[in-house]
Amino acid sequence: MALSNNVIGAINFVAMLLSIPILGAGIWLSNQPADSCLKILLWPVITLGVLILVMALAGFVGAFWRIPWLLMAYLVGMLVLIILLACLVIFMYMVTIRGSGHIVPNRAYLEYHLEDFSIWLQRRVRGSYKWERIETCLSSTQICPDLNQTYTMAMDFFRAYLTPIESGCCKPPTECGYTFVNPTNWISPINNIADPDCIQWNNDQTKLCYSCNSCKAGLLASLKQEWRRADIILLVTLIALICVYLVGCCAFRNAQTEDIFRKYRQGYS
Repeated sequence: MALSNNVIGAINFVAMLLSIPILGAGIWLSNQPADSCLKILLWPVITLGVLILVMALAGFVGAFWRIPWLLMAYLVGMLVLIILLACLVIFMYMVTIRGSGHIVPNRAYLEYHLEDFSIWLQRRVRGSYKWERIETCLSSTQICPDLNQTYTMAMDFFRAYLTPIESGCCKPPTECGYTFVNPTNWISPINNIADPDCIQWNNDQTKLCYSCNSCKAGLLASLKQEWRRADIILLVTLIALICVYLVGCCAFRNAQTEDIFRKYRQGYS
């Protein structure tokens, strides 16, 4: 019984350590441009990490002080959390399957179209109320102003590998035919009705193309990149948690069996 409890305690200590990558993924997302302005999975990931940490701690205490009901609560609670984590991993993958950049002639950077992304993600940025808050967040960053410090010549800018947000929010779409002055200042052509975003462009540094669909698409493309990286961390952690949980279940079953045999032997002694 003591050996099995020690194994369960060690397993729960490992589970506590495995909550760190989940919390780390949530904290990392909070510092990324897209997730810092569009907080969708930030708090669910962090909350899940905290709950796994608390549940593992409960299992550790139950094993150390040999409290059967607490160990049982740990097994049930951890199973629920593992299922929730698995659902989150699958969800993050499914909503980021669609959406990729389009090659632009004579440009190194890609451009993005809102309709390429999943309907669920599109709904997160459609609607004036939702986007006004996100637009304010984006315009308060140094993402676009920093481009003016980095690129002064048109050829250097056209050969640059811009991030999705830089490509979608800081400049007009290439098909609009604007003439480059600097990365956030462009001369309008005589006819610019090729795309509704062409009309939305404004050289005002607080407006730029933040109201454009290309900016919404760029934000979602950036979000996709961030979620895919976080999803890999969560997937690896999920697999490790499943392995730890299965070992914990076996140890708990052995502990219960040992306890039954001990009571059986005592009854005939």
